[in-house]
Amino acid sequence: MKLQPGKIPIDILQNIVFKNLGAPRKEVVLGPAAGVDGAVLEIGDQTVISSMDPITGAVEHIGFEAVIVNANDVATFGVEPAFLFSCIMLPEGADSQMVENITTQMDIAAKELGIAIVGGHCESVPNLVSPIVVCCMIGLAKKGQYVTAAGARAGDKLILTKSAGIEGTAILATDREDQLSSVLSEEMLRSAKGFYSQISVVKDALTAYRTGGVHAMHDPTEGGIFNGVYEMADAAGLGLRIFEEDIVVKPETLEICRYFAIDPFQLISSGALLIAADPKATLKILETLKLQGISAMVIGEFSNNLKGCVLQTKNGCIQTLPRPVTDQLWTALSR
Repeated sequence: MKLQPGKIPIDILQNIVFKNLGAPRKEVVLGPAAGVDGAVLEIGDQTVISSMDPITGAVEHIGFEAVIVNANDVATFGVEPAFLFSCIMLPEGADSQMVENITTQMDIAAKELGIAIVGGHCESVPNLVSPIVVCCMIGLAKKGQYVTAAGARAGDKLILTKSAGIEGTAILATDREDQLSSVLSEEMLRSAKGFYSQISVVKDALTAYRTGGVHAMHDPTEGGIFNGVYEMADAAGLGLRIFEEDIVVKPETLEICRYFAIDPFQLISSGALLIAADPKATLKILETLKLQGISAMVIGEFSNNLKGCVLQTKNGCIQTLPRPVTDQLWTALSR
């Protein structure tokens, strides 16, 4: 089976990857699982949350994204990210300026979030065309004080912070600026490039978790909002109804997606956060997020009476929610 760019299909994860996990260890409370972006280890009275992600589709802000995206994964457990390991793979012919650009960005982003960069590796790779940065982020919590992406319960409301396609918008506006400058105004293009300032969900996640009533959180990265909701539903073993009209898509995202003929709901969406919340706590979570300057809205509801994920369209029709095969970013970058 030839693989598409981006995450490998869930059936390959389950039938191949998850069957090759080395030796069992008693400290592992949660290992690899579909839809869950981190591991949970219990060591004494401490819980260690660890997550790993690569940055492959961005160039100009790759160091910044590497820190933020990995911090997001740990924060979705309700845990503050603290320690970072990085592996920086440079294209053949890279110079010291590229090393400085990437590591300086990582330093700035890590300091803003209080994260220590504690180790890693850096090398130039033959035949590599663009840089790749892979990071492992670690956070610490008291035993049992965390949530996972698999914790949604029937009847929970699904909250989305910010909007769809945030990271994809920023990447395309930056790395395809020459193309987009002919169809977007200078002001809109500048605004779209500024979406990089929104891709952290650390504040979103910690605010929501500390408010109470949160059962699960997940940041929709590759495959966008649609893939993120599928991952949460799959992990929880529940059905999910999504209301299309309630998902915010900013004008900058709409225009860029229109130009590249791609779906904003299937565009990489770091910066948005999906929260499964007790219905009784939903209003308080929304209000608390708003006080922190974070926009949020209810976009769906989990159910044990539904099979899979369904979409209620703007005109009221009910249809199966499309499951992304690959992220729309790759489609856009190929054009």
